[in-house]
Amino acid sequence: MGWKRTAEPLLTRMPTVRRPEGHVPFRRKLAWTAGVLVLYFFLTNVTIFGLGGSAQDVFGQFRSILAGAQGSVLQLGIGPIVTASIVLQLLGGADLLGLDTNEPRDQILYQGLQKLLVLVMICLTGLPMVFAGGFLPPDTAIGASLGIGASGVSWLIFAQIAVGGVMILYMDEIVSKWGVGSGIGLFIIAGVSQRLIGGFIAP
Repeated sequence: MGWKRTAEPLLTRMPTVRRPEGHVPFRRKLAWTAGVLVLYFFLTNVTIFGLGGSAQDVFGQFRSILAGAQGSVLQLGIGPIVTASIVLQLLGGADLLGLDTNEPRDQILYQGLQKLLVLVMICLTGLPMVFAGGFLPPDTAIGASLGIGASGVSWLIFAQIAVGGVMILYMDEIVSKWGVGSGIGLFIIAGVSQRLIGGFIAP
C-alpha cells in the first residue's frame, strides 16, 4: 500500500490518450487507424540525423516482429512496450503490485506504471544501442561541424530514437482507444507487409 501512495502523484500525471465518451462510429475508427498507420509508415522512413554509415542491424531477423526500421526514428519499434508489458504481467501475476484492475484508481495506477516502465525500457534498450558495440555509430563529421563532438551526436541519436519510442507508445494507445484492434498488432502487420512488398519489388 505504501508504494502506491508514494508513486500515485507521478503515475496519475502520466500523459494519456482520453477515452471516447460515447460510441465511436466504425468509419471514425477506420479513419483513426488509417491515420496512425500512415504516420507509422512515415516515421519508419525518417532517418536518424547524425548516424554514421556503418550501422549494424543486430535485430535484423526480428525487425518485422519488433515493427521497427533500422536507421529510422522507430529503431526500437514495439520492443519497449512488449518488454514492459511482460514485466508488468509477471509482477502482477506474482501479486507483488497489490493492484486490483477492477477498481478505477488501481487501473489508472496500472496504466501509469506501464507507461513508466516503457520509458525505462526505452532507456535500457536505446542506450546500449547508441553507446555500446557500435550498433548506431555517430557521424564524426556532423559532430565536428556542430561543435558537439561524437558524444554529443550520440546523445542526439538517442534522443531521436527515444522520441520515436514514446510516439509509438501513444500511437498504440490511440489505436486501442479510438481505432480498430490493437496498435501493437497493427504495427507488426504493417512491418511484415512493408518487408514483403519491399522484397517483391527490390531487384
